[in-house]
Amino acid sequence: MTAPVIGVLALQGDVREHLAALTAVGADARRVRRPGELDAVDGLVIPGGESTTISKLVDIFELREPIDKRIAGGMPVYGSCAGMIMLAAEVLDGRPDQRGFAGIEMTVRRNAFGRQVDSFEAPVRIDGVPGEPFHAVFIRAPWVERVGAGVEVIGTVTGGPAADRIVAVRQGNLLATSFHPELTGDPRVHAYFAELVRAA
Repeated sequence: MTAPVIGVLALQGDVREHLAALTAVGADARRVRRPGELDAVDGLVIPGGESTTISKLVDIFELREPIDKRIAGGMPVYGSCAGMIMLAAEVLDGRPDQRGFAGIEMTVRRNAFGRQVDSFEAPVRIDGVPGEPFHAVFIRAPWVERVGAGVEVIGTVTGGPAADRIVAVRQGNLLATSFHPELTGDPRVHAYFAELVRAA
């Protein structure tokens, strides 16, 4: 079986960790910084980082229109943390000049769990990901306040003060988590996304 070619948007954020996690699940993982590099991939990961910075850099590197087109054409995209914000149709507490790809019909709240000092870890059971709950790492993470009719909620926090908050969603070929699976050494979310890319 051919390895799916999956790009990681390499403008800012934890790019190296996503590349390593994708490679670990058998994907051909590549950095994407230019429209030509985007053309060569079957799927794309938008990593965690700073969503306002990523939003600006997407324009500087002339990637906004090409990514919008690929999303409209059905390319699978996975966004973690800031990547979730970039995929949301509506962002609360975002900056007025911040623009994402509006691929998933959801409303997210930026830095919902608090600032950097309020980063935490919690178990999250993810539909479609077999085995025990995922040990999720949240760093200045968003959460999902509302989802549209076409959005599947596939993960919520199972305990603690953030219990029942929506932290993983899927809409068609688009996947988003508010946590950072690339930081845990558990490759199951990346394996799930790689299967999505293969199926597409």
